[in-house]
Amino acid sequence: MRLFVLFDLPTNTKKERKYAARFRKDLLNDGFTMLQYSVYCRICKGQESVDLHIQYVAQVVPPKGSVRLLSITDMQYARMRILVGQKKLQENIHQQLLLF
Repeated sequence: MRLFVLFDLPTNTKKERKYAARFRKDLLNDGFTMLQYSVYCRICKGQESVDLHIQYVAQVVPPKGSVRLLSITDMQYARMRILVGQKKLQENIHQQLLLF
């Protein structure tokens, strides 16, 4: 499964920028990779893993802004279409691993 964190955080003040930077760092430390600037994704080995990482994100979420979580299956993820740009190296590696 894939767990997505989609967010829009305020960055008007120094304190808000610090919260936003810390949140991104916490996501990276928990194994998320940046898919787009405010969209992070990680692979989970089932619903229990998804639930654990949702709990983690809930603990580190900043006090202001909008943070959403979405979990999808690997098959649903594979159906994603890129209209402009290309897959990141990390995405190609994960896709190749799934084929084995």
